[in-house]
Amino acid sequence: MKRLFSYLLILAVITLPFAAGAATDKGTQTMEAKLLKDIQDSKAMSAKVKAFAIKVLLPLSTHAAFVKAVEAQNAKKFTLEQIQVIDKKWMAAEEKMPIQTELQTNACAKELSKIVEAHQGLNESFVMDNLGANVCMSGLTSDYWQGDEAKWQNSFAEGKGGVDVGKVSFDKSANQNLQQVSLPILGKGGKVIGAVTWGVIVDKL
Repeated sequence: MKRLFSYLLILAVITLPFAAGAATDKGTQTMEAKLLKDIQDSKAMSAKVKAFAIKVLLPLSTHAAFVKAVEAQNAKKFTLEQIQVIDKKWMAAEEKMPIQTELQTNACAKELSKIVEAHQGLNESFVMDNLGANVCMSGLTSDYWQGDEAKWQNSFAEGKGGVDVGKVSFDKSANQNLQQVSLPILGKGGKVIGAVTWGVIVDKL
């Protein structure tokens, strides 16, 4: 089993740049190789989750729709103070806010939702900018700003990129065991511009 998994990892290294589509420059390939090793070395993921992260999730770090949306939001140069004001209103809202609707229906969200729906092993997921604010989401998150949480801090990693893996937890509403896997969003040259958190349904892999 270990030999087979090692073979799959080697195969992933060889094929990953092609699977990622636009990820053909050396900077991106170098960053993907780093992230691949981070996934391989993680002690928080089972072999099945690792294989899923390598085959499905890692190539999506260069997805054109996510990169475009993150770059556009980063260009607006929101301050942390502005983001935190929205975050407080977001968490206190009793009715759905316009920004919540927008982030669930914009082009980035539509593409994200398609990906989630196409994979039975995925649940609610969301994309974040370079400060940890939501860019798009497939389901409504409990807060707008993720910058104070490990999922963004460890995946964005001050622009260095990394992998964050949450603990497996049982979701009563979904009646499923879920695990969040977070990865950076990579722009041109492998530059870390944001992050994405994937909700993985571990029992469906």
